[in-house]
Amino acid sequence: MDSLQGKVIIVTGAGSGIGKSSAELLASRGAKVVLVGRRKEVLEGVARGIRENGGQAWSCATHIENKDEVQALISWVNGELGTVDILVNNAGSASKTLNARWIEEEEWQQVQDVNLKAVFLLTQAVLPGMLAQKNGTIITVSSLAALRPNLLGGAAYGAAKAGVRNFMTYLHNTFRNDGIRSTCILPGEVNTPIMDNRANPPTQSIRDNMVQPEDVAEAVVLCAGLPARTVIEELIVAPTFMRDISGDLELSRWKGAPADLSAK
Repeated sequence: MDSLQGKVIIVTGAGSGIGKSSAELLASRGAKVVLVGRRKEVLEGVARGIRENGGQAWSCATHIENKDEVQALISWVNGELGTVDILVNNAGSASKTLNARWIEEEEWQQVQDVNLKAVFLLTQAVLPGMLAQKNGTIITVSSLAALRPNLLGGAAYGAAKAGVRNFMTYLHNTFRNDGIRSTCILPGEVNTPIMDNRANPPTQSIRDNMVQPEDVAEAVVLCAGLPARTVIEELIVAPTFMRDISGDLELSRWKGAPADLSAK
């Protein structure tokens, strides 16, 4: 994968889970990786580990749903490291209330902002540079919830992940002849901290049978490292073992419901 040597790559949600594993793996292949997230100290810890292993990494605390902060991030990267070659949109957020019947507008919007709006803002910010060099890759980690929405991920999360899947297809159809590759990765259940927000957080034995962050990271590196002439438009990464989620779905139905109803 020497095709990644020296490439400038932004990874969002890089403080933990899929983003952390992806950043570490991309850096091990010689890329210059910019770690983006909200928690500066966490990001710097990941960056320090990458540098200690001989990689190149920088940390940038950014609210990616804020246009001004996104523009400042890309301006800094362009000035310090050069044009962004690869953008990995990985940051994600799920709602605590999973049933569309109960979720408040503010919580719904927060999920859309992190999972969908931020992808748009970051993409719009890196496109000019990619188009100018007629080369660039945009990889977005969506979710199988985009294809099979249910109460596990929740209404807001599934809608947002379907939105970014659609947006990646739009980018592919619009800019492929300009040298821009757009890829959507759709993982099934992944053993990341987002599982802690579930109505029924999975036990360790269940998590062990899920897709692991490093598994999705391998998919990210595959999509990023192929020759420029080839693009993986969409890639599903799912657990081999299918577990019984019926009990989880029923608990999810009532999470966040008014007390007088959820008690019934």
